[in-house]
Amino acid sequence: MRDLSYRLQAAGLRLLLACISVLPLRWRRRVMAWVTEWAVRLTPLRRRARANLRLVWPDMAEDTRRRILRDATRNIGRTLTGIWYNADFAREVADLPAGGPGLDTLRAAHAEGRGAIVVSGHFGQWEAIRHVLRREGMETGAIYRPNNNPYYEPIFREGIEQGGQPIIAKGRAGNRDLLRHLRAGGFVALLPDQFVKGAPLIPFLGHPARTSLAAAELALRYDLPLVPAFAPEVDGRIRIVFEAAIPHSDAETMMRDFNDRLSSWVTRHPSQWHWLHLRWKAKGGRKARARADQG
Repeated sequence: MRDLSYRLQAAGLRLLLACISVLPLRWRRRVMAWVTEWAVRLTPLRRRARANLRLVWPDMAEDTRRRILRDATRNIGRTLTGIWYNADFAREVADLPAGGPGLDTLRAAHAEGRGAIVVSGHFGQWEAIRHVLRREGMETGAIYRPNNNPYYEPIFREGIEQGGQPIIAKGRAGNRDLLRHLRAGGFVALLPDQFVKGAPLIPFLGHPARTSLAAAELALRYDLPLVPAFAPEVDGRIRIVFEAAIPHSDAETMMRDFNDRLSSWVTRHPSQWHWLHLRWKAKGGRKARARADQG
């Protein structure tokens, strides 16, 4: 039964993507924003996102939370559209300005033949970051978790492969590929803002969250710059900001720094973060989800 459900989901998505492919990219985004908004409204994902928002901002007015959730789900559709139609998205952001001290750090590492690690989150139009780096002559691969739906997997992978190579799946074999890539002076992008079982609890948006130390550990092990980059949409335009590299110290301190920086961006632009994740699985997160069930 699950296999049939996966097949139908992937087939439905392929049909939808084919049907709207004749539209300009901006209209495709509008269609997918509407689809994801209603997909969340009609599934338990809405309850999860509401619980996350209540955990982080318990005193926020309910209508404000509803507005953030509505805008966040629309933004997820817009972001996924950029991945599914990544070749068109690349042309759209070809002249996108980028700045920040971290960009010069990456340029220097590339000039020296050294690798680098770029860290971001499921925030804004994060895929635009790799397009900008590719334009700068610094093609950046990515690490991703294979989707549970094996029939959707090639759709997603084909999209992210157009943003830069290599695309490496999480796992033992992927880890070996990643190390070879970094040793050879390659760049890689990581999104360490998801729950990782067994990872240390590090504050994120004011609450302890299991946070992978892998990005910082790699930076320390191979003496690589660890550069946070963010791509918020401001007044309808994407901004690409490469922040100053995170100073080398110990892995947990470095990832605490990253969580603090991402928290700052999410606080300023709350509707641009992916609130659907099970980011907090600690006691407070479970209590918030229970309150959302009753709300």
